[in-house]
Amino acid sequence: MSSLHRQLSQLLRVWRWRRRVEVSLYPAPGFHCSTYCSTTSEPVNPLEIHKKKLFLWFSHLPQEEKQFGGCFSPETMHVDPLILERKFEESAGLLSSPLQTQTPFSPSVTVEQLFEPTDGWSAGRGLNVLLYGAVGTGKSTMVRKLVLDWCAGNTLTHFKLLVPFSCEDLGQLSKAASLRDLVSRKYLHLRKHPLLSGEGDQAKDVLFLFNGMEKMKLDFRIGATELCSDPNEVLVPGVVVVNLLRKYLLPEASILVTTRLSALDRIPQKYVSRYAQICGFNDPARQRAYFTGRLLQQSGETVCNHDAQALIELLYLNLQRESQLAAACFLPSYCWLTCATLHFLHFTDANAPIRTLTGIYTSFLRLNFGGEVLGTGTGTNVPIQEHHNSLMLYVVRTVGKLAFDGVTYKRTSFSEKELEQWIGGKTKTDEELRQLAMFRTDVLDFFLAPCVESGKHLPEGPSENDEMRYVFAVPAMQEYLAALYVVLGENKSALEKLTRKVSVAIGPASEDVNALVNIFSKFIPLRIFAVFNLLKLFPKLYEKIISRNKGSIARTMAAEMFRTEDSYNEDVLDQVEQSLLGVHGPQPQQYCEGQPFELYPIFMGGLLHYGNRVLLQQLGCSIKSTTVAQITRALRKHLVRQLSKPQPPEELMDLLVLLYEFQNPRLTAEVLASIRSIRLSNIRMTPLKCFVLSSVLSCAPASYHLEELNLSSCLLTHGMIQMLRPAFRHTHNLNLQFNSLGPESCILLRDLLLDPKSSVRSLQLCDNPLLESGASTLLEMLPENQSLAHLSLMHTGLGDQGALELAEKLQQHTGLQELNVAYNNIGDNAALALVDACREHPSIHTVHLYLNPLSDVGKQSLYVRGVPKSHGDSGQRVRVLASVTEGSDLSEDWHPILSVIRENASSWDRERVKQQLKVFLSDLEWGRQQQQSLWKRLHFRRVEKGVRQTLKMLEKDTVPPPTKCSK
Repeated sequence: MSSLHRQLSQLLRVWRWRRRVEVSLYPAPGFHCSTYCSTTSEPVNPLEIHKKKLFLWFSHLPQEEKQFGGCFSPETMHVDPLILERKFEESAGLLSSPLQTQTPFSPSVTVEQLFEPTDGWSAGRGLNVLLYGAVGTGKSTMVRKLVLDWCAGNTLTHFKLLVPFSCEDLGQLSKAASLRDLVSRKYLHLRKHPLLSGEGDQAKDVLFLFNGMEKMKLDFRIGATELCSDPNEVLVPGVVVVNLLRKYLLPEASILVTTRLSALDRIPQKYVSRYAQICGFNDPARQRAYFTGRLLQQSGETVCNHDAQALIELLYLNLQRESQLAAACFLPSYCWLTCATLHFLHFTDANAPIRTLTGIYTSFLRLNFGGEVLGTGTGTNVPIQEHHNSLMLYVVRTVGKLAFDGVTYKRTSFSEKELEQWIGGKTKTDEELRQLAMFRTDVLDFFLAPCVESGKHLPEGPSENDEMRYVFAVPAMQEYLAALYVVLGENKSALEKLTRKVSVAIGPASEDVNALVNIFSKFIPLRIFAVFNLLKLFPKLYEKIISRNKGSIARTMAAEMFRTEDSYNEDVLDQVEQSLLGVHGPQPQQYCEGQPFELYPIFMGGLLHYGNRVLLQQLGCSIKSTTVAQITRALRKHLVRQLSKPQPPEELMDLLVLLYEFQNPRLTAEVLASIRSIRLSNIRMTPLKCFVLSSVLSCAPASYHLEELNLSSCLLTHGMIQMLRPAFRHTHNLNLQFNSLGPESCILLRDLLLDPKSSVRSLQLCDNPLLESGASTLLEMLPENQSLAHLSLMHTGLGDQGALELAEKLQQHTGLQELNVAYNNIGDNAALALVDACREHPSIHTVHLYLNPLSDVGKQSLYVRGVPKSHGDSGQRVRVLASVTEGSDLSEDWHPILSVIRENASSWDRERVKQQLKVFLSDLEWGRQQQQSLWKRLHFRRVEKGVRQTLKMLEKDTVPPPTKCSK
């Protein structure tokens, strides 16, 4: 029985193992790494193990991809870029502009087609394919997809073995090793595989893949690199690769090499069978396919997919216009940046990890330039200066300097002469010239592109000889690089540079200087001794100058944040969205002559965040903690000083974005201490902006409270209210008028008012479709809430039933002082019942009932019932605002009533409002006829004139849009 049990257990283990192999070889989208974790010890085919491991390694997504949400499948994300086969003479004339690839000279090919036999191909020799392209064209992504497809058996199936190598890893190996050792070092399961033995022609089934050949120092000279045909011979890794490319070592094997444009001549032409250029996305169709694959990868909710589809349509329309964005998205890297930014702007999830716009741009640069160093370009006998010159730091000092100059003088386009001035600079040595040549070839086109929207970017007058002008591929990149240039301290003055040199020179000798000063102080007079003491002051003097520089950075940030001429622009998040989706409809009027650069100070704040500084450290750009502390201290003072003045809503929104990007709770709390009201009326709120507002206010202590939070006319929805609920707790006066809040939002508002931590005293919900059901839900808070004093339900669809229910529950809340139920289709009976309830209420002093269908008798009754029964004529009177008249007299509140109508009429039913104004005119005419005093008649005439003017404006449809809403 036990032996039978053992046999069954073994069969079960074998079946499970086979099942694992099948699942691992043909994974479904969204697979997990645990699928491949097998504990079986039975022998398997090394090639199958190799495929499984490669699939596992190359399926791993970098951290930057996780910000899109969900689990991506490489098959759904990838879009094949354009690949053109080139001849060697064509590769010399590199494509300098993305627009030139719109009409390729040769048909596009696939990687699989590149390994088909050529006319000059000889049997027994594999092909060497050199695939080259500039930064951001998608070489690494294409290699990754190629490996995954081979593992799944979808491409290059005539190769039994694919061996990918990273040239960056090979270039760092200092220990000599054989080809077999190099393979087994990374792929232990291939240690003794016969395909790599060199015997017979077995190597014809092998494809070597070397990614990033520019990161290796290859020397094909016979005198410098010995010949080798034995896979077991121990040599320097560079020599092994050279012999593979020479076809001296495993000549039957095929090789795919990827490299940048500047490194094409590192491999002699006679060792290359085919040249192919990867050209990115040359048409909007490929770009749209990429955006669709990315932006539709949401949580699977139908609403999200509809929103994403609409977003893709707007984006595609902008690309079809041959806009500057279409030129930038020629590079798949910028397609990634566009998707990441749109996902950040439109698909904010409060439960997801914190993401910032600065973090997206920093991650974007880390993906493209992480670990990159500036080599010396061409030549085989010139060493590469590794670990000394960070490519990103070189970008900051050249392109960043150009960006900073553009931001300083409000310019977005640059001539070729200006590029030569800022990028070329004053180069002196051959080494610098070689580095500059490599940088121009590989990197410069990544950041700068020819201007295609000349009307926007060219200066006022025509340029000389109508020369080509260049702009940053993405406008925000100019502001990011300018901010990085400033925060890294690269814009030093001449005094700072001189002081730094003196400090560095004296610093190492400080101990010797101290010893000499101590000796000579006994023999030298005091005046001369003071001169010696100056030597010790230079380092401190340098620190003082540096500290002043950090203060100037903070002053720059504050000054750029609150520029008067930028106050008329939309907030920065809307500007970023418009740069990607374009402007649909009439172009917005520009109120300033120069280009606004409102992202520039926000990026400076975001770069000081610890997470971004860690990423920049990996790029060779170090921002010290002492620098951050100095800038933060100075910035707090400047922000507090600026906030003492009232700010427009757009500027206030930008400030909130700055504090959010900074991610410094202590600084945020200190700045918020000087803010007592946040007025964001007419700002187009989005989930992201709501999340920003809520995140910033969450940094404040529990005792902090806003006097007012004005979110009227902000297009708020139920989902946004959910995000904003933590922010509402800090508010005394909450204004949510003119939004799209329905009955479901009343549940959240009811819970807010029932929250013991909430201190809302005034709640204004005018012009929200709450309806009777929503109002009924909201009124459930009356028995337990004691903080609410002012409640506005004007034009919310309350109706008679809602007014009667309000009258019933009013006595359960003793703190209410003012109630506004105007324009709610309330009739005489319901209005009288409500006023009776207010008359008996201990604290209510004002009720708004105008714009309701009340009869003349009903209005008279309302005014008569303004005195509570229990207190007689001497009791507190309840002001009932039902019309501009009170019987035969003018109402004391006629002016506020007309102001409310005039300000809100643009969003109300015009016919209904005109009808009500005509009723006011008849009331005024009747009341004027009852007056004996000439003075009172003139007063009636004056009010009549105001009503007629409002009526005339309505008939001509010239009512101004609501700037603020009355309670």
